[in-house]
Amino acid sequence: MVTCACIAACDEQKAHTAPAIYERDSVSMMTSYGINTLISDSGVIKYKIVAERWDVNTVRQPSRWTFEKGIFMEQFDEQFHVEGYIQADTAWYYDQQKLWELRGRVYIRNVNGLVFRSEEFYWDGVRHEFYSYKFSRVVTPERTLEGTYFRSDEHMTHYEVTNSVGSFQSSDMEGDQNQTASNSSSTAPGDSAAPAPPVRQAATRHKAAQKSVYQP
Repeated sequence: MVTCACIAACDEQKAHTAPAIYERDSVSMMTSYGINTLISDSGVIKYKIVAERWDVNTVRQPSRWTFEKGIFMEQFDEQFHVEGYIQADTAWYYDQQKLWELRGRVYIRNVNGLVFRSEEFYWDGVRHEFYSYKFSRVVTPERTLEGTYFRSDEHMTHYEVTNSVGSFQSSDMEGDQNQTASNSSSTAPGDSAAPAPPVRQAATRHKAAQKSVYQP
């Protein structure tokens, strides 16, 4: 009787398995920790990325890299000199669209001493421009600008701030007003540009609003 009871007990044992994951797009293809890597573009080293965690998901639409624990990124010129750096609390890179989305405490500084702060930041690798729809603050050695919309080239040498307030040197006022009138149409996104992913569609929504444009 004891032997039969043991055999019956063995037959009733069940394997303890975790439930299956049905939504495959929630699973990262690669997860790495303690990232400190260099990224090249056309065979030339362009960026250095430092992050606590890096997830790569090629199944989600659109496919993306995720940096949930924050990111620090340096940008280099062709001589491997640092042109600037970017850091943020959270970041996503949509590799098919070549689009970076940064959230949280976004901080940017370039070699010319320009400092940018915001809670949102986009880097469009197709159009080669930066932009943000959140309150942004731009500080240079000559001026300070604040506004609800920011757009710039990748080097932050030509930029504009919409619905802005700021302080300027008195000698800059007349020249900046003339530049605003002459350059606002040329710096606005073109209506005939190639079709863009949904995250880019709002890039033109402020083009008719009042702008403060800086083009040295």
